[in-house]
Amino acid sequence: MNERRIGKVISVDSFRVFIKLDDDLKSLYKSGYEDIYEVARINSYIIIPIGADKIVAMVTRIKALDETELEKDKEAIFLTKSARYLVATMIGTIENGKKYIQGVYNYPVLDNPVWYVTKKDLDKIFDQSENSKINYSEDFFLPIGTSPSFSDYKIKINPDKFFGKHAAILGNTGSGKSCTLASILQSLFNFSYGGETLKNGHIIIFDTNGEYKNAFIGSQEYPYKKLEVVNPFYIDKKGLKVPYWFMNFDDFDYLFEPSANVQAPVLKRAINIAKSEKEFENKGLIPRPYIFFLEELLEECQSPNFKVKNRIYNDLELFGKEFSAVKTEFDTSNIIGILRELFPIKKDLIVKGNGFIEGPLSTEKFSDFASRLSVELIRYNLYISDKFISEDRNIDLPVWFDYKSLLQEHIDNAINELEGSNNKIREFVSTLRLRLQSFLNDDRISSPLLLGYRTEITDSLAKFLAFILGDICKVFQDADEDIFTKYCKDQNQKTNQEKLNHTKPSQITIIDMSLLPYEVLETVTGLIGRLILDFVSRFPEEQRGKLPIVIALEEAQNYIPEKNKRERESVAKRVFERIAREGRKYGLSLLISSQRPSELSKTVLSQCNSFVIHRLQNPEDQKYVRQLVSAANEDILQQLPILPQQHAIIMGDAVRTPVQVKINSADPKPNSNNPEFITNWLEEQPPGFPDYIGISDAWEKGERYFIEQADKAVTGLVYKPEPKIKADREVVSLEKIETPIETNNIA
Repeated sequence: MNERRIGKVISVDSFRVFIKLDDDLKSLYKSGYEDIYEVARINSYIIIPIGADKIVAMVTRIKALDETELEKDKEAIFLTKSARYLVATMIGTIENGKKYIQGVYNYPVLDNPVWYVTKKDLDKIFDQSENSKINYSEDFFLPIGTSPSFSDYKIKINPDKFFGKHAAILGNTGSGKSCTLASILQSLFNFSYGGETLKNGHIIIFDTNGEYKNAFIGSQEYPYKKLEVVNPFYIDKKGLKVPYWFMNFDDFDYLFEPSANVQAPVLKRAINIAKSEKEFENKGLIPRPYIFFLEELLEECQSPNFKVKNRIYNDLELFGKEFSAVKTEFDTSNIIGILRELFPIKKDLIVKGNGFIEGPLSTEKFSDFASRLSVELIRYNLYISDKFISEDRNIDLPVWFDYKSLLQEHIDNAINELEGSNNKIREFVSTLRLRLQSFLNDDRISSPLLLGYRTEITDSLAKFLAFILGDICKVFQDADEDIFTKYCKDQNQKTNQEKLNHTKPSQITIIDMSLLPYEVLETVTGLIGRLILDFVSRFPEEQRGKLPIVIALEEAQNYIPEKNKRERESVAKRVFERIAREGRKYGLSLLISSQRPSELSKTVLSQCNSFVIHRLQNPEDQKYVRQLVSAANEDILQQLPILPQQHAIIMGDAVRTPVQVKINSADPKPNSNNPEFITNWLEEQPPGFPDYIGISDAWEKGERYFIEQADKAVTGLVYKPEPKIKADREVVSLEKIETPIETNNIA
């Protein structure tokens, strides 16, 4: 093998070798038996033979050292002696001349010969073997780009390792992150898996800038050729509804920001009362508000010699009629009988101007009422204790409750429990109540969280999960008229290009977050992530991991910042850090895309096993990325500031070896093209452009501006919003409640 020799090893450390090229090598090419081979070029490879194995090293530096010697006899001058050196990073080993593995376990010694790399070596390094049967868990088979140094070779990844162990796509704005994400997903669905295509993928894209619809749904000008295979589901602002009753107390606490000492305990108790009321009804128990009224009535009956509250006796008859209609498994006939005996008492009472009542109250009579009512309440408490009902068990469960009732009744009930005759708590909670009311009145917040809905949606949790995961076909019923199935029916009215096929799963769900207000962005994204994690973690053990799901976080610094602008830790960050730590065992993984890695959660990025890194020019980001990867890859990362667009360095478990790659072009591309300044400045603007009135009108309505297809043929582009019916939030009937955004043609 002396004909392959190009130099020798002169220094070795844990991952780097220094090589002196042979003096007789007059150029950077060497003629071999089969071809002429490059000897030294940045990102090319060299071979260091160690017995039957071959160490593969990537060239990261080339330099020449000149030594000019002048003899003491100044009449004699000697020519310059030049020596050329390579610095290379050891990245892998070809074992016994057969299989290439990442990593080095057998190090070279000084004066170890160094060879140039041949086509056979490159075939093993780039995994170019054509296997008749792919081992999906081990083989690197999915091509995502080509090698800039060896243009004939495709760079391949292992999708199981890329998606299954969390991955990150990092780079400055304009470096090609969005196209890389779209290209990898398009390659995933375009690949032929032994003649078959993917049928049950579950990929959810949190689309911060509204870019990815074009890449997977396309347009009439650029249709996506694999639409039938992917069956993508696009959720715009009209469809992005996350029911508030799915929120746990951490979500409520982060959104409403109650003070820790007074407001938070009241809010927690009020939500518990609201959720327990529904469960009490479902289990045939007496709803909590009725119990509170009876307890207050008992207190009044026990002190009839004092001035008593007018409200209790004023509302007694109405309450008795309502209570008689309550369906419960507990025998309430004795309580109803006591209430009926108390109905006539109002006739003997005199209402005073101060809101209290006085009258000829019989102590014995009220003592008898109090005694009998107390016995019934004790009997009822014993009854429910047998059912093992804990007061706080429902606070984090996704149980429906009426948000307006929370404001109007349950906060008061919680205050009454806590304060007794003290009014200070009520004063302290007043600002929280105003904040809750302001959220209800703010359509930007109440709309995505459904705060105005006053009717429970049948199987709402199941429908929402199927809606987000693209499996609406598994729970969708034509007769359903809830907000999720209505939206899906609307998608069936789209053009053939955008039409959703309800008969099979949607393998990509694109959630457009671009118009979601900042106030609820973290709450909504964190809530969706937590529900998905809780859902897959509840699978039976034998089904665990059978529904792999990928959540792609575009502009991830919006969801998982290391330092939040608010004083408290982001609720979304807590959720996605938990997914990063625990999600893999349930088949739930993250695909992070960000232009500022130094601002991202260290916990999430440290759990990523694969990195696709585009150009990074910020020194802090470069330093942070170097801390994330092994020291062996630091030399390769020196290229980050000068990487051209569409080029990236990919490293980690998903690739055979760390390598620079030119990513395949996305077809079609996401809507993230750079604007053409000079071209647009040279042209005359058409009449009616920009449509200030139309854009502003859509903006004021909280809608996205769009242009009707018929208007594209004329010079004036006119915004034509659909007629909008104002939502009547007081109407209980679900059919009469309109969602805030009624525009179907959202671009």
